[in-house]
Amino acid sequence: MEVVKINVESRDQLGKKASKQIRKDGKIPAVMYSKKNGVTHFTTKHGDVKSMVYTPQFKLAELTLNGNTSKAIIKDIDFHPVTDEIVHMDFLELVDGQPLIADIPVAFRGVSPGVKSGGKLITTLRKVKVKATPEVLVDTLEVSIDDLELGFAVRVKDIDVPEGIQIMVDGAMPVANVEVPRALKSADAAAEDGAEEAPEAEAEA
Repeated sequence: MEVVKINVESRDQLGKKASKQIRKDGKIPAVMYSKKNGVTHFTTKHGDVKSMVYTPQFKLAELTLNGNTSKAIIKDIDFHPVTDEIVHMDFLELVDGQPLIADIPVAFRGVSPGVKSGGKLITTLRKVKVKATPEVLVDTLEVSIDDLELGFAVRVKDIDVPEGIQIMVDGAMPVANVEVPRALKSADAAAEDGAEEAPEAEAEA
């Protein structure tokens, strides 16, 4: 799993006014929640976190503050409603043996027969919420689409789940389906209409 190393700076001034000044200085106000150390307030830079934020991949952060390093994941991000600029970040410190909740991306393995037949693979669930300890976390969860035919779906229950990871969403929830293209639907409909008309023509003959 990829780890992004980030040097952060502690901050003592809290509140809206202080956060506004931090953003004016080109930095991001942030906090890290820890069951061991409580809440730690600090600042980080846009360039240091963009590889974690603007990506579909699941990555860990290695935060270094005053010479001390902590592994963490992003817990929440606030974006500006107009500019989409990051205005605040929450991190959660990882502690070995301590379970946490995380959203893990889903990756597809194999080739769908339905797609080979002209269908389109439609992704309906890109990430899955899981519960796991840090030492067994993975960056992706895989699901096979080797048997996925036209008009059918793969579901959460079909995902390959490594030992120690617990899926926290309904197993019946669809992850992806193969949509039948309009051309194939029209062709099938025309074929059915032709099959219905044939017996009538024979009867008149």
